[in-house]
Amino acid sequence: MTQLRVWQNECVDEALQVFEHQTHFLCHATPGAGKTVMVASVAKALLERKKIDFVLCFSPSRTVAQSVAFTFGQVLGRTFNGQIGAAGGSYTYQSMSTLPKELWRVLSEHRVLVVLDEIHHCAGQRWEDLVIGNSWGRTILERIQGKAIFTIALSGTPWRTDDHPIVLSRYIQPDGELHCDYEYGLQRAVSEGVCREPRIVLTDNREISLRSFDLGLKKTFTSIQETIKQGYVTYPEFLFRDEIIDHILSEASTKLSDIRKQVPLAAGLVVAATVAHAEQISTRLSALGEKPVVVTYNTPEAQKVISDFKFSTDRWIISVGMISEGTDIPRLQVCCHLSRIRTELHFRQVLGRILRRQADEPFNFGGWLYVLAETNLTDFAHRVGDDLPGHHVVSFLPKSKKHGVDEINRAEVLPEHKQVLSYGLSIDNTASWMAASQNSEAKDAIDLRLSNQYWSEVLSLFDRE
Repeated sequence: MTQLRVWQNECVDEALQVFEHQTHFLCHATPGAGKTVMVASVAKALLERKKIDFVLCFSPSRTVAQSVAFTFGQVLGRTFNGQIGAAGGSYTYQSMSTLPKELWRVLSEHRVLVVLDEIHHCAGQRWEDLVIGNSWGRTILERIQGKAIFTIALSGTPWRTDDHPIVLSRYIQPDGELHCDYEYGLQRAVSEGVCREPRIVLTDNREISLRSFDLGLKKTFTSIQETIKQGYVTYPEFLFRDEIIDHILSEASTKLSDIRKQVPLAAGLVVAATVAHAEQISTRLSALGEKPVVVTYNTPEAQKVISDFKFSTDRWIISVGMISEGTDIPRLQVCCHLSRIRTELHFRQVLGRILRRQADEPFNFGGWLYVLAETNLTDFAHRVGDDLPGHHVVSFLPKSKKHGVDEINRAEVLPEHKQVLSYGLSIDNTASWMAASQNSEAKDAIDLRLSNQYWSEVLSLFDRE
């Protein structure tokens, strides 16, 4: 029998009470808290009370859908493959448009609980006689609302970057605040030992020089933020820079080695921007003596690669769009955020991948997230700190050492990344950027140099080391 955490018991009881007088329940629980076990326990209680006959679960990816099916099967003690005799089935939102009519007919002919995981992906509402929203939201309104006897929506980040209403949700006027039937925040999750302490490392460079003889330009900047603000260099260009990658990977790899002294199976995740970027990162990690696993949307049998990594002893996995919200790999404890995506929703979901605590692991290590000190990412990091009042400690640590990758040929040419970079880049032996605007007939050259003066702003969200 699954032993539920305190918050899971509370939420199960609240859901059962709410279902006495309404049909929809929204749970907001911080990423990594264990929402799937909780909702499977609600389903079990409803089945035991003869309130439902069947359960349908929908989630954003195949990896998550498979994990949901496994957890429901474990908690319910029954098969959960959608076949005759099973307690239910688990599907992706993408598959809703291709599911057979017989499955949808089950909603009308039987008492069905529908679980909607990471509901913030589904936008939609009814307006007079119209159903508006994205495709997933419209499908939920047309095929599930009013037909399922109960619906449970789950989210670790219950908002949308486009501010469109989340489907089935209720907003409180006049401020339009989203109403959640149960909330379990990061502060409580950390204090109860359910989630790891977040440790966010913002990496910056304190000596960045721009020079162009054609433009008569010679400027020196003391931060990545300041350089980007001037418009000569973009954030993605920093992401693809070998020196930046080497520094972040070296720091993260050292931290992972320290953690593995007490947690031998601890692992690290790198969230890359593109497939070419993932390959570049793999090369740089290999130069540090690592043997990373790479999984992207182009990887054959990607779900198997992720599953094999979950139960392996491998140290690092590099992902492009494959290991995101809901993906359950508890041994992940260090992450390098090198994605182009800079939204708070994505930032918190990436952070959540390294906060899922394993049983009996040391309490003091936490989950370490390494990011560049870009304006938005810095703001998001400080807002995570704001979620944990009274424990926010900021310190500055100078970083100037070399990291053992100098033997790699600095004269190699970086690949051009279509629709990613606004400059074509190459590297000379002095580790400078030679950048020429692709849209400029004059091909004005800009020489951008990064020093070895890296600093890390460590948002240590608790007083302990």
